Amino acid sequence: MRSTTVLRGTPCIAPPAGEPPLHRLELPDPDAAPFAAGSFEEMGPLSWTDHPHRHTFYEIIHLTAGSGAHVIDFARWPVRPPHLAVILPGQIHHWQGDRDVDGTLALFTEDFLVDHPGDREVLRQLARAGWFTLDAEDDTRIGRLMADLAAEHRQRAAGHETVSRALLHVLVVRAARLPEHSGGTGPTQITGPVEAAGTSQITGPAGAAGTSQVTGPAGAAGPVRSPARSGALAEAFTRLTTRREAVAWSVRECADRLGVSPGHLTQAVRAATGRSPGQLLIAARVYRAQQLLAHTELPVRQVAARLGFADPAYFCRFFRRETGSSPGDFRKHHRRHHQSIATAQTHA
Repeated sequence: MRSTTVLRGTPCIAPPAGEPPLHRLELPDPDAAPFAAGSFEEMGPLSWTDHPHRHTFYEIIHLTAGSGAHVIDFARWPVRPPHLAVILPGQIHHWQGDRDVDGTLALFTEDFLVDHPGDREVLRQLARAGWFTLDAEDDTRIGRLMADLAAEHRQRAAGHETVSRALLHVLVVRAARLPEHSGGTGPTQITGPVEAAGTSQITGPAGAAGTSQVTGPAGAAGPVRSPARSGALAEAFTRLTTRREAVAWSVRECADRLGVSPGHLTQAVRAATGRSPGQLLIAARVYRAQQLLAHTELPVRQVAARLGFADPAYFCRFFRRETGSSPGDFRKHHRRHHQSIATAQTHA
């Protein structure tokens, strides 16, 4: 997972043709904890860019000022602070028409959740909600935690990693108590399967299917040792589906990589999630297709090929069956004027 981070000033890796860039977390030195916190200004201009992009890391935003909108995957959230937002690795997001956005960001990879690995699932649940409008009391409480995280990162006093991990855990738990969209306005555009008549109900990498998206270079293929418990095996499977190449794998191929039989994998995943591995792989495939259609200029036949479909017509039937919409109609509904950006001069 350390390949989700880079040293400060490292140029971005050029993304596959037509796709939004993938930003990695910048660290001051190789031994630094995979964590950063501070204001938008301290985190740099990429933290408020209007260009669609992805991360290899989690981002928690406490927004205290500004206007415009924040687009996360296929939902456009009006900016009327104070807000709290959670963005998962692989989600595509950007700011629209922002004016004087201000607040505090916490950025971290999965490595940083070592003391509280259960926070991964809580963060996925928070990302399903996407956007919280805070009342005065919650805004004050969240603001103090974010300020403490930023101070620990800035001062780097003895034990700052331990304190930061503890504060982050408290922040995640407190955020999980927030009422969804309390006192605020929902997204002006929720898209895809949420609106469609199809069977896949996906709201992003942490959608109903429980899948998550790309975590960056760490998603290289390779065998994974079989976890002892069903819950751990289901978690390992969920993390496996975040690999870009996994959208074209069968349940048997996933089971082979996890070192278990397809039957054992099916039992464990169904017990933990209520859904079969095949259903979760389909959901991951549909979500990836939606990202490529909404945020790239790739022809439908190339989108199909990247998802492992040799026949574009079959891909179109698959997409319509799962979402209730054709790839062309989905793209037309969600097309933006600039889908991808040049990244040669940006940092990771």
